Amino acid sequence: MIEWLANPVFTTWDSNTSLWSNTLITLYMTVGTMLFSTLIGVPLGLLLFETSGARGGLARWVNRVVGFVVNVGRSFPFIILIIALIPVTRFIVGRVTGPNAAMFALAISAIPFLARLIEINLREISAGKVEAVQMMGATRWQIIRQVLLPEALPGIIGSLTTTTIAVIGYTAMAGTVGGKGLGDLAIRNGYQSYDNVVMVATVVVLVVIVIAVQALGSALSRAVDHRAAAR
Repeated sequence: MIEWLANPVFTTWDSNTSLWSNTLITLYMTVGTMLFSTLIGVPLGLLLFETSGARGGLARWVNRVVGFVVNVGRSFPFIILIIALIPVTRFIVGRVTGPNAAMFALAISAIPFLARLIEINLREISAGKVEAVQMMGATRWQIIRQVLLPEALPGIIGSLTTTTIAVIGYTAMAGTVGGKGLGDLAIRNGYQSYDNVVMVATVVVLVVIVIAVQALGSALSRAVDHRAAAR
């Protein structure tokens, strides 16, 4: 055990060898990705829901186009997507390696995944609640703000939690193409260097992060769920 703890992965802060600095890089990529994904994915999911049952030709066309883009984005395995996006990443970020470059590909992958989950959350709301508010003369924006989003909030938090956990897994894959973080550390200093200590340490840290995210998401979902409070 003492020999394990003497491993440089535990005793340095060098980004090339340190477990701690690469953990922070992984958290940075995860938080940054989820920020962009939430800002774009939640409205996109709302747009899919709102246009799915619309009668207007323009709304149906928007739904087909957005739905097609979302389905295409969800169909790409992340490791293929991050390689396919290299020219776009170089143009937007200025480089193709490092956490910022990886974050761009992570967001492109997470946004359609989250958008479809948000659409599903909104579809689960009872139609009777929406109709009751409509009969009271509420506008569509009032229905969205006062009924749809509050009622779907526990599910939305659950979807954000699920997406966050998926992004953590994607950050590990981003390490295969120089994305830094725990995945890069495990591959370069663990697998390629035949260092089992590094491999075990990175796996343990990733498991701890996922468990913590799931626990936090579940607690927040229960806290905003009025149905759970009523029980």
